[in-house]
Amino acid sequence: MRIFLASSVGVTCAAVLAFPLALPAPAEAGPPAVTSEPAVPGSTQSLPLAPLSGERSLGSAAPEQGLTRRGVRPFSLVGVVWDNPDSELYGRVQVRTRTVANGDWSGWQDVETHNHEHAADPDTAEGASGRVRGSTAPLWVGNSDGVEVRVQAEEDERATAPGDSPLPRGLHLELVDPGADAPPAGAPPAGAPPAGAPVGDPRLSALEGAGVDDPHVGQLSPEAAVTSAVNADLAPLGALEIPALSQEETEREFLAARPGEQRAKPYIGARPRIVTRRGWGANENLRERGFVYTKKVKAAFVHHTASGNNYSCSQAPSVIRGIYRYHVVSSGWRDIGYNFLVDKCGNIYEGRAGGVAKAVRGAHTRGFNTNSMGIAVLGSFGDTKPSSAAVQAIARLTAWKLGLYGANPRGKTYLTSGGGNLYQKGKSVRLNVISGHRDGFATECPGKLLYGKLGSARKEAAGYQGR
Repeated sequence: MRIFLASSVGVTCAAVLAFPLALPAPAEAGPPAVTSEPAVPGSTQSLPLAPLSGERSLGSAAPEQGLTRRGVRPFSLVGVVWDNPDSELYGRVQVRTRTVANGDWSGWQDVETHNHEHAADPDTAEGASGRVRGSTAPLWVGNSDGVEVRVQAEEDERATAPGDSPLPRGLHLELVDPGADAPPAGAPPAGAPPAGAPVGDPRLSALEGAGVDDPHVGQLSPEAAVTSAVNADLAPLGALEIPALSQEETEREFLAARPGEQRAKPYIGARPRIVTRRGWGANENLRERGFVYTKKVKAAFVHHTASGNNYSCSQAPSVIRGIYRYHVVSSGWRDIGYNFLVDKCGNIYEGRAGGVAKAVRGAHTRGFNTNSMGIAVLGSFGDTKPSSAAVQAIARLTAWKLGLYGANPRGKTYLTSGGGNLYQKGKSVRLNVISGHRDGFATECPGKLLYGKLGSARKEAAGYQGR
């Protein structure tokens, strides 16, 4: 039995802790759930899967594993993880959940099994940390308090040699409660010191005299203050959003930040409104401290989260908090993998911490996280069309962010592969400046119907840049 504990320096794993838990009345008896960080917003229940279909004697080598129907503490997002991040799950993962609202059980829902292509590059500190686990994509199911899961290996995998396991070892079901919504403007986050209290973090000394209007500094935890500070040129410390600028205002801001450069009219789109990490309610104590940067942003990779389309735009911050917790606590990443996220209404959200205008290294496109950014649209787009608002948001975001680095959204660029299943490490690869995830890694992401809209996004983004 595992429990994940958060600290100010990241997420650590403590083993073999057992204690009695008070659960809602279960539909069927089952082992208690393990929860994490009960004192902070959100939690993760991690349940080990067991053999199904009378194959318990096979243990971890059973070709069908899962959990029978049972009651658990409330959660809204599910996924399955396993020990070795380099092992693939060849098979089918399905879940049924019980809604809190009326107690009804859903039908079986498929969980996207291949998620290792959304990951840090193999030879980076994040990829080689030893904390990373294999994982499915997360699935948003809404507020639920019951679950049933089955994982079935493909027939070809069942024909392995005796003693081999057709499924990855260490399968666990992760049930994520994203916690409450973000506080209203001006309200301190949960666990923050009272207004006016000294923050007491030496890293904040760099903020003194920075010319930032700082009414929230006493209401922010040290990690939240430092995370907000990297956007200080764009919004006040602790702001819930970075406001949109007009084309003229964006150009003035761009040129003012480069006083020594040639002051020609830049090819840059108007800065869009971006909801900050504080705006969607990120718990900054979950992620690793510090930020990791690359030299520039030469390309944008577009993704879908494969988390399903059954969410409202008012729920998008909760979905993002669930994905963030799943990436960090369950999958072992240093932070959420994507640099930006977009919902079906076209709202844009800051993803991985480090500053929305900066070249932050993400964990979105294995092999191509250097000198790129990852944009994930919330949802699944294999058979569902993305909204026009989401496609337009991709265009507006890339017109601005790529424009900061002089990149043409309709152009081509070269990136060096860090290693993946399409290109060997060290290979220089010619890619569209706005590419789909599948252009850098053999995957269905971002879904065929979103991938088919990237030509329109490139054309619109170039137009926003004035090309």
